Amino acid sequence: MTGGTASRGSLRRIWGLTYRHLALYRRSWPRLLELMYWPVLQMCIWGFTTSFLVGRAGSTAVVAAGALLGGVLLWEVALRSQMGVAISFLEELWSRNLGHVFVSPIRPWEMVSALIGISVLRMLTGVLPAILLAFLLYAFNLFAIGPVVVLFFANLMVMGWWVALGVVSLILRHGAGAEALAWSVLFGLTPFSAVFYPVSVLPAAVQPIALALPSSHVFEGMRAALDGVVRWDHLAWAVALNIVWMAAGIWLFAAQFRQARLRGALLSIGE
Repeated sequence: MTGGTASRGSLRRIWGLTYRHLALYRRSWPRLLELMYWPVLQMCIWGFTTSFLVGRAGSTAVVAAGALLGGVLLWEVALRSQMGVAISFLEELWSRNLGHVFVSPIRPWEMVSALIGISVLRMLTGVLPAILLAFLLYAFNLFAIGPVVVLFFANLMVMGWWVALGVVSLILRHGAGAEALAWSVLFGLTPFSAVFYPVSVLPAAVQPIALALPSSHVFEGMRAALDGVVRWDHLAWAVALNIVWMAAGIWLFAAQFRQARLRGALLSIGE
Protein backbone atom coordinates (compact mmCIF):
# COMPACT_ATOMS: atom_id res chain seq x y z
CA MET A 1 0.00 0.00 0.00
CA THR A 2 2.83 2.35 0.94
CA GLY A 3 4.65 1.54 -2.31
CA GLY A 4 1.49 2.19 -4.32
CA THR A 5 0.94 5.51 -2.58
CA ALA A 6 4.54 6.57 -3.24
CA SER A 7 4.20 5.55 -6.88
CA ARG A 8 1.03 7.59 -7.29
CA GLY A 9 2.75 10.52 -5.61
CA SER A 10 5.65 10.31 -8.07
CA LEU A 11 3.27 10.17 -11.01
CA ARG A 12 1.43 13.25 -9.74
CA ARG A 13 4.67 15.17 -9.36
CA ILE A 14 5.87 14.14 -12.83
CA TRP A 15 2.51 15.14 -14.30
CA GLY A 16 2.63 18.47 -12.45
CA LEU A 17 5.99 19.35 -13.97
CA THR A 18 4.85 18.15 -17.38
CA TYR A 19 1.63 20.16 -17.21
CA ARG A 20 3.57 23.30 -16.32
CA HIS A 21 5.36 23.11 -19.67
CA LEU A 22 2.26 22.04 -21.57
CA ALA A 23 0.47 25.11 -20.26
CA LEU A 24 3.17 27.32 -21.78
CA TYR A 25 2.53 25.88 -25.24
CA ARG A 26 -1.24 25.87 -24.86
CA ARG A 27 -1.21 29.62 -24.32
CA SER A 28 1.42 30.57 -26.89
CA TRP A 29 1.04 29.81 -30.59
CA PRO A 30 4.53 31.25 -31.36
CA ARG A 31 6.03 28.52 -29.17
CA LEU A 32 4.12 25.85 -31.09
CA LEU A 33 5.15 27.41 -34.39
CA GLU A 34 8.81 27.40 -33.31
CA LEU A 35 8.65 23.65 -32.67
CA MET A 36 7.61 23.01 -36.29
CA TYR A 37 9.64 25.75 -37.94
CA TRP A 38 13.11 24.19 -38.15
CA PRO A 39 12.08 20.62 -39.10
CA VAL A 40 9.75 21.94 -41.82
CA LEU A 41 12.39 24.40 -43.06
CA GLN A 42 15.02 21.65 -43.21
CA MET A 43 12.62 19.43 -45.12
CA CYS A 44 11.88 22.18 -47.64
CA ILE A 45 15.58 22.90 -48.24
CA TRP A 46 16.64 19.28 -48.58
CA GLY A 47 13.48 18.31 -50.44
CA PHE A 48 14.03 20.93 -53.13
CA THR A 49 17.70 19.96 -53.30
CA THR A 50 16.86 16.29 -53.88
CA SER A 51 14.23 17.26 -56.47
CA PHE A 52 16.89 19.19 -58.34
CA LEU A 53 19.33 16.26 -58.18
CA VAL A 54 16.71 13.78 -59.39
CA GLY A 55 15.80 16.13 -62.24
CA ARG A 56 19.44 16.33 -63.31
CA ALA A 57 20.56 12.73 -62.72
CA GLY A 58 17.27 10.90 -63.35
CA SER A 59 16.45 7.54 -61.82
CA THR A 60 20.00 6.98 -60.59
CA ALA A 61 19.50 9.73 -58.00
CA VAL A 62 16.15 8.48 -56.68
CA VAL A 63 17.70 6.10 -54.14
CA ALA A 64 20.14 8.79 -52.97
CA ALA A 65 17.27 11.25 -52.67
CA GLY A 66 15.36 8.84 -50.44
CA ALA A 67 18.42 8.36 -48.24
CA LEU A 68 18.87 12.13 -47.93
CA LEU A 69 15.24 12.80 -47.02
CA GLY A 70 15.16 9.87 -44.60
CA GLY A 71 18.36 11.12 -42.99
CA VAL A 72 16.95 14.63 -42.56
CA LEU A 73 13.74 13.38 -40.96
CA LEU A 74 15.38 10.88 -38.62
CA TRP A 75 18.12 13.27 -37.54
CA GLU A 76 15.42 15.77 -36.57
CA VAL A 77 14.11 13.10 -34.17
CA ALA A 78 17.41 13.14 -32.29
CA LEU A 79 17.76 16.92 -32.45
CA ARG A 80 14.22 17.65 -31.23
CA SER A 81 14.48 15.04 -28.46
CA GLN A 82 17.76 16.53 -27.21
CA MET A 83 16.52 20.10 -27.37
CA GLY A 84 13.22 19.11 -25.77
CA VAL A 85 15.03 18.04 -22.59
CA ALA A 86 17.76 20.70 -22.59
CA ILE A 87 15.58 23.70 -23.42
CA SER A 88 12.82 22.66 -21.03
CA PHE A 89 15.48 22.56 -18.30
CA LEU A 90 16.78 25.97 -19.38
CA GLU A 91 13.26 27.38 -19.16
CA GLU A 92 13.27 26.41 -15.48
CA LEU A 93 16.53 28.36 -15.10
CA TRP A 94 15.37 31.38 -17.06
CA SER A 95 12.20 31.64 -14.97
CA ARG A 96 14.27 31.29 -11.75
CA ASN A 97 12.09 28.28 -10.91
CA LEU A 98 14.70 25.56 -10.34
CA GLY A 99 15.19 26.34 -6.66
CA HIS A 100 11.43 26.41 -6.10
CA VAL A 101 11.03 23.04 -7.80
CA PHE A 102 13.49 21.33 -5.50
CA VAL A 103 12.14 22.95 -2.35
CA SER A 104 9.12 20.72 -3.03
CA PRO A 105 9.27 16.91 -2.60
CA ILE A 106 10.22 16.47 -6.26
CA ARG A 107 13.23 14.20 -6.77
CA PRO A 108 15.79 14.62 -9.58
CA TRP A 109 14.66 11.48 -11.44
CA GLU A 110 11.07 12.76 -11.41
CA MET A 111 12.15 16.01 -13.02
CA VAL A 112 14.18 14.11 -15.64
CA SER A 113 11.14 11.91 -16.35
CA ALA A 114 8.97 14.98 -16.87
CA LEU A 115 11.57 16.57 -19.18
CA ILE A 116 11.76 13.36 -21.23
CA GLY A 117 7.97 13.29 -21.52
CA ILE A 118 7.96 16.89 -22.73
CA SER A 119 10.74 16.12 -25.21
CA VAL A 120 8.66 13.32 -26.77
CA LEU A 121 5.73 15.70 -27.26
CA ARG A 122 7.98 18.45 -28.63
CA MET A 123 9.64 16.00 -31.01
CA LEU A 124 6.33 14.67 -32.35
CA THR A 125 4.96 18.21 -32.77
CA GLY A 126 7.99 19.20 -34.80
CA VAL A 127 8.77 16.06 -36.80
CA LEU A 128 5.32 14.80 -37.80
CA PRO A 129 4.49 17.94 -39.88
CA ALA A 130 7.86 17.54 -41.65
CA ILE A 131 7.08 13.87 -42.39
CA LEU A 132 3.68 14.88 -43.79
CA LEU A 133 5.31 17.61 -45.89
CA ALA A 134 7.82 15.14 -47.30
CA PHE A 135 4.95 12.93 -48.42
CA LEU A 136 2.81 15.73 -49.89
CA LEU A 137 5.58 17.62 -51.71
CA TYR A 138 8.12 14.93 -52.58
CA ALA A 139 6.11 11.67 -52.41
CA PHE A 140 8.53 10.33 -49.80
CA ASN A 141 6.88 8.14 -47.17
CA LEU A 142 9.23 7.48 -44.26
CA PHE A 143 6.90 4.82 -42.85
CA ALA A 144 7.17 2.84 -46.10
CA ILE A 145 10.48 1.58 -44.66
CA GLY A 146 8.36 -0.66 -42.45
CA PRO A 147 7.82 -1.20 -38.71
CA VAL A 148 11.58 -1.03 -38.17
CA VAL A 149 11.27 2.77 -38.42
CA VAL A 150 9.81 2.71 -34.89
CA LEU A 151 13.10 1.23 -33.65
CA PHE A 152 15.01 3.94 -35.51
CA PHE A 153 12.85 6.58 -33.79
CA ALA A 154 13.32 5.01 -30.36
CA ASN A 155 17.11 4.77 -30.62
CA LEU A 156 17.49 8.34 -31.84
CA MET A 157 15.19 9.63 -29.09
CA VAL A 158 17.26 7.87 -26.44
CA MET A 159 20.44 9.29 -27.95
CA GLY A 160 18.92 12.77 -27.78
CA TRP A 161 18.12 12.22 -24.10
CA TRP A 162 21.60 11.16 -23.00
CA VAL A 163 23.19 13.99 -24.95
CA ALA A 164 20.77 16.38 -23.22
CA LEU A 165 21.65 14.95 -19.80
CA GLY A 166 25.31 15.64 -20.59
CA VAL A 167 24.45 19.23 -21.57
CA VAL A 168 22.35 19.75 -18.43
CA SER A 169 25.22 18.38 -16.35
CA LEU A 170 27.60 20.93 -17.88
CA ILE A 171 25.10 23.72 -17.18
CA LEU A 172 24.86 22.59 -13.55
CA ARG A 173 28.66 22.61 -13.36
CA HIS A 174 29.51 25.77 -15.31
CA GLY A 175 26.32 27.80 -15.16
CA ALA A 176 24.95 30.09 -17.85
CA GLY A 177 28.20 29.97 -19.80
CA ALA A 178 27.33 26.46 -20.96
CA GLU A 179 23.81 27.29 -22.18
CA ALA A 180 24.90 27.54 -25.83
CA LEU A 181 25.71 23.82 -25.77
CA ALA A 182 21.98 23.09 -25.72
CA TRP A 183 21.87 24.11 -29.39
CA SER A 184 25.32 23.08 -30.59
CA VAL A 185 26.41 19.71 -29.16
CA LEU A 186 24.30 17.42 -31.30
CA PHE A 187 24.99 19.46 -34.43
CA GLY A 188 28.67 18.87 -33.69
CA LEU A 189 28.05 15.12 -33.80
CA THR A 190 26.37 15.27 -37.23
CA PRO A 191 29.59 14.61 -39.26
CA PHE A 192 30.27 11.47 -37.21
CA SER A 193 26.69 10.18 -37.27
CA ALA A 194 26.69 9.10 -40.93
CA VAL A 195 23.38 10.89 -41.49
CA PHE A 196 23.84 11.48 -45.23
CA TYR A 197 26.64 9.05 -46.12
CA PRO A 198 27.97 5.67 -44.95
CA VAL A 199 30.63 5.36 -42.27
CA SER A 200 33.00 3.92 -44.88
CA VAL A 201 33.48 7.33 -46.53
CA LEU A 202 34.93 8.80 -43.32
CA PRO A 203 38.70 8.80 -42.76
CA ALA A 204 39.91 5.60 -41.10
CA ALA A 205 40.97 7.51 -37.97
CA VAL A 206 37.47 8.92 -37.54
CA GLN A 207 35.47 5.75 -38.16
CA PRO A 208 35.87 4.39 -34.57
CA ILE A 209 34.31 7.62 -33.28
CA ALA A 210 31.38 7.20 -35.66
CA LEU A 211 30.89 3.55 -34.72
CA ALA A 212 30.80 4.51 -31.02
CA LEU A 213 27.65 6.55 -31.67
CA PRO A 214 24.22 4.85 -31.86
CA SER A 215 23.16 7.27 -34.59
CA SER A 216 25.68 5.95 -37.14
CA HIS A 217 24.25 2.44 -36.74
CA VAL A 218 20.70 3.77 -37.07
CA PHE A 219 21.49 5.55 -40.34
CA GLU A 220 23.40 2.60 -41.74
CA GLY A 221 20.33 0.54 -40.90
CA MET A 222 18.03 3.10 -42.52
CA ARG A 223 19.91 3.00 -45.81
CA ALA A 224 19.79 -0.80 -45.78
CA ALA A 225 16.05 -0.68 -45.00
CA LEU A 226 15.47 1.56 -48.01
CA ASP A 227 16.90 -1.31 -50.07
CA GLY A 228 14.55 -3.75 -48.34
CA VAL A 229 17.10 -5.23 -45.92
CA VAL A 230 16.76 -5.04 -42.13
CA ARG A 231 20.20 -4.88 -40.51
CA TRP A 232 19.53 -6.28 -37.06
CA ASP A 233 23.23 -6.15 -36.26
CA HIS A 234 23.24 -2.37 -36.58
CA LEU A 235 20.09 -2.10 -34.47
CA ALA A 236 21.63 -4.31 -31.79
CA TRP A 237 24.72 -2.09 -31.70
CA ALA A 238 22.55 1.04 -31.49
CA VAL A 239 20.60 -0.37 -28.52
CA ALA A 240 23.75 -1.53 -26.71
CA LEU A 241 25.54 1.79 -27.21
CA ASN A 242 22.47 3.72 -26.06
CA ILE A 243 22.36 1.68 -22.86
CA VAL A 244 26.03 2.44 -22.16
CA TRP A 245 25.80 6.14 -23.01
CA MET A 246 22.49 6.59 -21.19
CA ALA A 247 23.97 5.04 -18.05
CA ALA A 248 26.93 7.42 -18.34
CA GLY A 249 24.58 10.39 -18.84
CA ILE A 250 22.50 9.48 -15.78
CA TRP A 251 25.62 9.03 -13.66
CA LEU A 252 27.05 12.37 -14.79
CA PHE A 253 23.77 14.19 -14.17
CA ALA A 254 23.38 12.65 -10.70
CA ALA A 255 26.96 13.59 -9.76
CA GLN A 256 26.66 17.18 -10.99
CA PHE A 257 23.24 17.60 -9.40
CA ARG A 258 24.65 16.54 -6.02
CA GLN A 259 27.53 18.97 -6.39
CA ALA A 260 25.19 21.80 -7.43
CA ARG A 261 23.00 21.14 -4.39
CA LEU A 262 26.02 21.17 -2.06
CA ARG A 263 27.30 24.45 -3.57
CA GLY A 264 23.85 26.03 -3.41
CA ALA A 265 24.02 26.50 -7.18
CA LEU A 266 20.40 25.42 -7.69
CA LEU A 267 19.36 28.82 -6.34
CA SER A 268 22.00 30.97 -8.03
CA ILE A 269 22.59 29.22 -11.37
CA GLY A 270 21.62 31.32 -14.35
CA GLU A 271 22.11 34.61 -12.52
